Amino acid sequence: MSIHWPIIRTCLRYPLEHGVIDDSRSYRRIELLIAAMNLADVLDRTCQSKRGPVAVMLPSSGAFPIAALAGWISGRVVVPLNFLLKQEELQYVIDDCGCDTVVTATAMIDYLGFTPQRVKLLKMDTLDLKRVPEPRIPAINSDDDLALLLYTSGTSGKPKGVMLSHGNISTNIRQAIEWVGFCRDEVLLGVLPQFHTFGLTVLTLLPLTRGCRVINSARFVPGRIVKTFRQHRPTAMIAIPSMYNALLQVKDAGPDDFASLRYAVSGGEPLPDAVATAFFDRFGVRIAEGYGLTETSPVTNWCRPSEFKPHSVGQALPGVRQRIVDPDSGSILGRNQDGEVRIKGPNVMQGYYQLPAETAAAFDREGWLRTGDIGRIDDDGHLYITGRLKDMLIIGGENVFPREIEEVVNHHPAVKDSGVIGIKDPMRGEQPVAFVELNEGETFDAQSIVSWCRGKLAGYKVPEVRHIETLPRNATGKVLRRELRAMVK
Repeated sequence: MSIHWPIIRTCLRYPLEHGVIDDSRSYRRIELLIAAMNLADVLDRTCQSKRGPVAVMLPSSGAFPIAALAGWISGRVVVPLNFLLKQEELQYVIDDCGCDTVVTATAMIDYLGFTPQRVKLLKMDTLDLKRVPEPRIPAINSDDDLALLLYTSGTSGKPKGVMLSHGNISTNIRQAIEWVGFCRDEVLLGVLPQFHTFGLTVLTLLPLTRGCRVINSARFVPGRIVKTFRQHRPTAMIAIPSMYNALLQVKDAGPDDFASLRYAVSGGEPLPDAVATAFFDRFGVRIAEGYGLTETSPVTNWCRPSEFKPHSVGQALPGVRQRIVDPDSGSILGRNQDGEVRIKGPNVMQGYYQLPAETAAAFDREGWLRTGDIGRIDDDGHLYITGRLKDMLIIGGENVFPREIEEVVNHHPAVKDSGVIGIKDPMRGEQPVAFVELNEGETFDAQSIVSWCRGKLAGYKVPEVRHIETLPRNATGKVLRRELRAMVK
């Protein structure tokens, strides 16, 4: 099924409803559709290739879904661009996907400070997209037709394009709606960037398909987000742990501000106990966790409020199959045993764009996606993510995952957040090193943190502790361990 047809039907069924509200304006559903139809005509006239890919480089706003819909209406593959990448990385993605046109805005080009090369720029703020569009039949796609190229980090250091079909995305939207029971009266808070897989599928396409309202914010400013809660009363927020932690720093925020929340979901990386506990104690909001990958469109697990378990990312969504495998032998493990999480389902990607070897390596011999995540499934079918295969430390022959150490370090009163890596050790193989970011007003005391860890961890897991002003993070707030490793070379 085409991604865009259910959205078009919703826009025609509820034309005067305000479907999207962003930092600058509100969009009625019919306005979104009219603008997308007009932009599709512009793409037909501008793009050299009749069915070639079109890139979209826009901040989180109502403009992004207009551009994406325009691409699909005109029968093209949409390539969301991460404008937070370095110039050379961004240009690499543009060249690799083979697009000849980038849909953007004047302010975005000004923000970048450079102009992408070898492409035409369509600046939406310079186009008249309000006129009555020419009649046309939007493109009709099969489930297998490619819809999206979402670029993610590659093992070689260069981004690689995850190929997601219309069937992949449409299925995942239906899976999430069925699993959570989203109603049309939901108000979603869109704080994740729309070039990110969760920001695109769950916080952009899902509400447009279901007929929910979404409030987009181009920048996560904690004080402004609290004001958004007061004004629009969102019922669902999907964010990353550092965003929930940042909301805890808003001094005048209280339980009434978040009373409308029915779903508070954290993803992208493990939710620290300290953040989850503080958010519940102060605001009365229980944060549940979810799980997914760009390669799975993205949602595979979602811990529903009625089934909450600490650290659980919930059961698998309908149609998603999961198993835990010993990464060395490939044997299937039983309940409550840690191993690599592997996934099958109609939401799993088609492969990596123009990378057959990496595509083959991403799947095992039976066609299960190798996630690279370590986890276990309990007796109730709940999945727990306990680490990353590539982040695993081997200390004196024992497997140790950074998350376990970070959870202990983060509970120290002076610590705001931490990132743990391993360095070579001639006696033990590896030595854990914890980089700690301190709470405001705190003084770094390495021995205090080490002593704290000694009382809560086995001796071989106790880390060397180093201070860092700000932990390096990617666009979605995940700690970049590779940059921490570079600091100790």
